Amino acid sequence: MSRRRAAGFSFIELMASLAIMAVLLLIAVPAARMATQRYREAELRTALAQIRGAIDRYKRAAEQGRVEVESGASGYPPDLTVLVEGVEDVSTPERKQLYFLRRLPRDPFYAGSEASPEDTWGLRSYDSPPDDPAPGDDVFDVHSLSDGVGLNGVAYKDW
Repeated sequence: MSRRRAAGFSFIELMASLAIMAVLLLIAVPAARMATQRYREAELRTALAQIRGAIDRYKRAAEQGRVEVESGASGYPPDLTVLVEGVEDVSTPERKQLYFLRRLPRDPFYAGSEASPEDTWGLRSYDSPPDDPAPGDDVFDVHSLSDGVGLNGVAYKDW
């Protein structure tokens, strides 16, 4: 009488397979987290560059006399929404609108998802010092409100 060997995996083969999958997961999960953080940091760099570029274009337009500026004002935008909503070009008879941003990007590191994009950024007015940014009558610069630290070792709020 011949005995047939049962088909399937032995317990040792099953344990070896599970150990290999566990090692692969231990490698894959941190790599995936790192890739996600890199992506969000790239989004933050892009968003900061877009907003800061729009603030500079607004200031340049104010210096050229295209944006109405009150006497004694810095010439920077009063808030971030004006960059999207636009302002009248006072240098033209038609008073066309000047737009500086198509849309205001959100801070990718802001925790709440229901906040409007302008509420996700920290603001610095022209009168506030760089080491203690504070909002004021205008928007000179923006920064992230996140307490996190980037892969480069610099806090996101200092980018």
